[in-house]
Amino acid sequence: MEMTLIYTVIGFALAGYSVIANDSIQTLGTFIASKKKWFKWYILAGSASAVMIFALAWGWYSYDGDISYGRLTRIPYQEIQWYHAVAPAILLLLTRIGIPVSTTFLVLSAFASTVVLEKMLLKSVVGYGLAAMVAYIAWIVVSKFINEKLDEVDEKYIGFWRNAVWVSSGWLWWVWLSHDVANIAVYLPRQLDLTLLLIVMAYFTALLFYIFYIQGGPIQKVVLEKTGTRYARSATIINVIYAGVLFYFKELNDLPMSTTWVFVGLLCGRELAISTMNKEYKFKYVFPLIGKDFLKMIFGLSVSVGIVLAIHYIIIPNSWF
Repeated sequence: MEMTLIYTVIGFALAGYSVIANDSIQTLGTFIASKKKWFKWYILAGSASAVMIFALAWGWYSYDGDISYGRLTRIPYQEIQWYHAVAPAILLLLTRIGIPVSTTFLVLSAFASTVVLEKMLLKSVVGYGLAAMVAYIAWIVVSKFINEKLDEVDEKYIGFWRNAVWVSSGWLWWVWLSHDVANIAVYLPRQLDLTLLLIVMAYFTALLFYIFYIQGGPIQKVVLEKTGTRYARSATIINVIYAGVLFYFKELNDLPMSTTWVFVGLLCGRELAISTMNKEYKFKYVFPLIGKDFLKMIFGLSVSVGIVLAIHYIIIPNSWF
């Protein structure tokens, strides 16, 4: 019992840091990039923490103590063993070197059956394709009216776009939490009491403040190297489309999916649209960016599959389910 508790604490702590440090940049990256010039890091961190606390409290209240928003109904609670902590440890390592791998696959693969993992992969692939398609169409339309890299925002609209970043980032952050908190909550009982909920909130808040303090860390480069992500107008458009796609899949079913794949698909479609409409932005500049991100995702998926095979075939043989 003591060892199980130790493994639970270690797994939860590592998963919390890994998921927040890796995946939160998908949602908060454009927010940080577009607002750090105007606001102190702790003001931005406090705003993100307020939304997070409210989102966790709402999930806990609405789902009978389940902060994962029902995302773990197909993954029953298991006593935490040492190998469950391996996944977030690997994720932590990959995060430190700036690789945007899927935390859903990397963390939940240690708990999920192969059937559930296959369904998560299928849903994530569809999410990648849908996000890329929606983003491509959306930015083809946007590019007919503005050049995000060169066109300056009219003075009378600057206030609107700056405020829109706050609203759209808050909505996206909420929708993302309803998906990816499951990657951390998998280490906890499915129903939390109030004391445990407050501990989780305090830990997540501390992590958020650290992430804002380091301005996103190495993984933030995935956002910054894309066209115009520092601008309030571009950040708002990215946030709205990304949140819309995630919200659709949230309402579709309770199966977990990789928000990383959706995010990279969105950026892929966006870059392709910008290169299509902008003659100065050649395809030869786009494909290295897209290919690099895609290879990183495939690498993360390969590690996830390796974890599943190791657990079921080597660590606990004959327990494949």
